[in-house]
Amino acid sequence: MSEPGQLQGAIDAAVRERADALHVLGDPIFHSPSHRLPELAAKARLPRSIIAVLVRAGGLMSYGPNFTELFRRLASYVDRILRGAKPADLPIEQPTKFELVINLKMAKALGLTIPQTLLLRADQVIE
Repeated sequence: MSEPGQLQGAIDAAVRERADALHVLGDPIFHSPSHRLPELAAKARLPRSIIAVLVRAGGLMSYGPNFTELFRRLASYVDRILRGAKPADLPIEQPTKFELVINLKMAKALGLTIPQTLLLRADQVIE
């Protein structure tokens, strides 16, 4: 899939193939508009694990890097480059802060029960 307009076809294919759930990676194609993918997957009754911003827009759950923190780190790299640092001399960094976001409203709409142990570990629970 390479265009937002192909989302419906991808969801239809998942339903045709009897997928139990969707796991969506953090590609920007799923961000615009942020409510589109959660709406389509909800209509198809497919639970989905996606990036946190889409969980807040109606997805089921997300576990991954904290993008706010990643963008802060990116800003520090841009600052160093603008001050004269050579990009090749800057170290490669990996995310260090991860977050678990669970949308209980969506879980209830899908007839799913989220274990209490998972809810206790969540950084954010949307009710």
